[in-house]
Amino acid sequence: MKFKINRDHFANGLAQVLNVVGSKATMPILSNVLIEAEKDQISLTTTNLDLGIRCKIKAEVKEKGSVTLPVKRLATIVRELPNVDVTFDASPNHQVKLTSGGSNFRIMGIAKDEFPPLPEFGDEKAYTLEQAELTAMLKSVAYAQSSDETRYILNGVYFNFKDSKLSLVATDGRRLALVSKEMDVPAASAGAIILPAKTVSELTRLLDKGEKLKINFNERRAAFQIATDKDTSGLIDHVYLYSKVVEGSYPNYNQVIPKETHQRIKLERELFLQCVHRAALVCSEKSNSVKIKLSSNLLEITAQSPDFGEAHESMAIGYSGPELQVAFNPVFVMDPLRALTKDEIFFELKDEVSPGVFKTLDSFICVIMPVRLS
Repeated sequence: MKFKINRDHFANGLAQVLNVVGSKATMPILSNVLIEAEKDQISLTTTNLDLGIRCKIKAEVKEKGSVTLPVKRLATIVRELPNVDVTFDASPNHQVKLTSGGSNFRIMGIAKDEFPPLPEFGDEKAYTLEQAELTAMLKSVAYAQSSDETRYILNGVYFNFKDSKLSLVATDGRRLALVSKEMDVPAASAGAIILPAKTVSELTRLLDKGEKLKINFNERRAAFQIATDKDTSGLIDHVYLYSKVVEGSYPNYNQVIPKETHQRIKLERELFLQCVHRAALVCSEKSNSVKIKLSSNLLEITAQSPDFGEAHESMAIGYSGPELQVAFNPVFVMDPLRALTKDEIFFELKDEVSPGVFKTLDSFICVIMPVRLS
């Protein structure tokens, strides 16, 4: 196996597949990247058995073949090579010689036979989405995923294709974020999956390479073909991401969304975020809440902790309802505000023991549980 490749393209390809490999691989081969050369390209594949990723890069292939090499060490070496032209030469005993300018490396590899293959997909349910749109949807809910290992069903984002729309949901039991978009969902292709948190972060990272992506899924696994724009990075066609899904049934999130809230106020997102952020600077672990008080045309945000002091922020709003005071964990308030891009949001409240609800005009909802006022 022998090929010539552009150093920056090679380094970029390795960077795409690097994250999947954990620091504690259960088998030595899982720390390796599978490199396969054919025609005018090489493909790079890594997997941790739950998550796998493959990308292709253009290269000048002189001899076809395959080998696996330790991916983290290889990525570091390729980045540091002195010359843009890199020659890669693998011998039959899986020893690889890398040459670039005056640099020569010999690296010991392992045969391809031991490398677990990524599953190929057949007639699973399939959809095509816009990358930019899915990125915005994932960002607007991903912060609400649970990290509590005992509630593994909540450790991910729920994708639900049904009723002529795609809905994405995430919750950790104390807050819930939901965003949906209208799309054509044929009855035969309706279905839902829970995508694990690690997959969600990989997907978000990969989703700025091109315009479209294709998703295939069944009840056990999902695959994403993410189209790439090959002019700049050397990547060809698409990056392929494969993932097991979280098995089990997601809780009925519609029960959590309040059917009625009494007060609705329009807020300037950035201004409200800055006020909450400043007020939260005095919070401590023991007293981690901000109070939001509504009175005639005024919103006040206060926070205090016995060991530090207190903060008070106020902003003018259009409000003519009754006086109302409710407390929230400041992080729960700030996360959706940071994730959204719209300037104008709506905040709905009922009383001091009911959840607060953030909404935008385009089918986004975030429900946050209040902190009891002592």
